[in-house]
Amino acid sequence: MRATNAGKQTLGDGQVNVNVSDFYQLRAEPVSKRLARGWHCLGPVRNFDDGEPHLVEAFNTKLVVFRGESGEIAALDNFCPHLGASLAEGRVRGDSVACPFHDWRWGPDGRCTAIPYAKRIPPRAKTRSWTLTVVDQVLYIWHDPEGNPPSPELALPGIEGFETDFTGWDHSVHRIKTNTRELVDNMVDVAHFFYVHGEGVSAGAQYFANVFEGHTAWQFMEMGEQEMSGYDKLKPGFPLEKIDGSRSESAYFGPAYLKSRVISNWGGLLSERYIILGQLPVNENEFDLHMLITVHKTPGLSEAEQKARADQEAQWMRDGTLQDVHIWKTKTRIDNPLLCDGDGPIYQLRRWYEQFFVDAADIKPEMVERFECVTDTGYAMKVWEGQAAERIAELEAIGAVVPGAHRR
Repeated sequence: MRATNAGKQTLGDGQVNVNVSDFYQLRAEPVSKRLARGWHCLGPVRNFDDGEPHLVEAFNTKLVVFRGESGEIAALDNFCPHLGASLAEGRVRGDSVACPFHDWRWGPDGRCTAIPYAKRIPPRAKTRSWTLTVVDQVLYIWHDPEGNPPSPELALPGIEGFETDFTGWDHSVHRIKTNTRELVDNMVDVAHFFYVHGEGVSAGAQYFANVFEGHTAWQFMEMGEQEMSGYDKLKPGFPLEKIDGSRSESAYFGPAYLKSRVISNWGGLLSERYIILGQLPVNENEFDLHMLITVHKTPGLSEAEQKARADQEAQWMRDGTLQDVHIWKTKTRIDNPLLCDGDGPIYQLRRWYEQFFVDAADIKPEMVERFECVTDTGYAMKVWEGQAAERIAELEAIGAVVPGAHRR
């Protein structure tokens, strides 16, 4: 296809002219190399309990993460300032990591603690150390292009009762070659739950709402035969014992930490589980997605039964997220998505998300002001019910398994 003048295009040998104004043209600016300011996931702390240095690719560089003998976990720039060897190839010695090349040793604060063959340590012998925090046995690292420390209001929230009432983390990590914005867009996308996760037979949302304010972005969603009532739908913390159908309360706290509480009552089986999706950008076009899933323990179950149920719930949640991953891997980036009246507030969400990619002094009021939106799904639910009936009939006619039948 070649472009001609006057907004025309010539297609093939037939010389068929098309005015480019007759169709919607997608736009996508080059992705900024700037990476988000905020906390980013490194995985469960247990992954660093082996006494070895670990290589981590993140933020357009490489880091070394290790736990010293005192128990403190540290993250440093990976390459030794002496002659550039990879510290991740070295050893943990006391509370320092020792370079494999010449045994220069570096402590948690980045300072050189020893050079065995030298009489003195050069006064400038210090590498960059990174700020870490642990929440519910998961390790997070702070990144800020301006070099500022994290402020207290940006502290990540934990799960109430995690240590006693929930199973240990079911963890997996997935390298995804796309920009992190693709993941965040899901927060306002109600229709994809039916077409992607429900596979055209279930998962239509009777209620779907978003609240953006400050550094948080909430999504509230409900599914089931009856719409629950008698509470503030725009607040988290709905009592599990009152659930009918299912409800999810999901929030981004900053740009890279999504915590979702999913509660349900299907046929009298109550369930409460959390999934954390933690992003760790390798560069502007690639990130590691950490999936961490925990399930509320069920009274009366043995340890083996508890684990079996938690494994089943975790696999279900992971499979659902991997359905999104496939879409992200195969779609293209769009800066000007064409929306309809059944879509959520994607442009407002992207405006909120932008605050993490500019200097703190350049954050505009409209990026952090409270914004509420309830997406009307009344019309869509009627359509989805009809489409689901047609799809189920098609599958049953050929003897195929109906996806998610036990959860509809």
